[in-house]
Amino acid sequence: MAALALTLVAGTAWAQPQTFERDQLAIETTGGGQQFAVELAVTSEQRAQGLMYRQRMPADAGMLFLYPAARPVSMWMKNTLIPLDMLFIGDDGRILHIAERTIPGSTATISSMQPARAVLELNGGTAARLKIQVGDRVLYRTFGTAD
Repeated sequence: MAALALTLVAGTAWAQPQTFERDQLAIETTGGGQQFAVELAVTSEQRAQGLMYRQRMPADAGMLFLYPAARPVSMWMKNTLIPLDMLFIGDDGRILHIAERTIPGSTATISSMQPARAVLELNGGTAARLKIQVGDRVLYRTFGTAD
């Protein structure tokens, strides 16, 4: 695992901005694989902050929200400034549901539709551009699909 990244969050209720470990993962699609540099949101405080207030994110980057066990997951875009694709992932690393091009600032609930172990947030439009689909596999150690 690489260095920690500091997220500056102005005007939030957090006493301190959260830091996120960085790691790599891949998504295996019918068209091949794609690598992403991800920040890991593993604590409830990190998951609550997520990508809020970010002005931009590199094309090959994302944030992986990890939960201790599969469960129904609901997200929203409040205080999130960039459109995102949300990939809801099962215990086995398979993509269960994709919410594409979510609307910045929206308080509408975005649901996993079924129990999910993780959510991968990527820049809006990434899933369509790379032809990522439900059933594709995320290669990452949490799912037992990578070292």
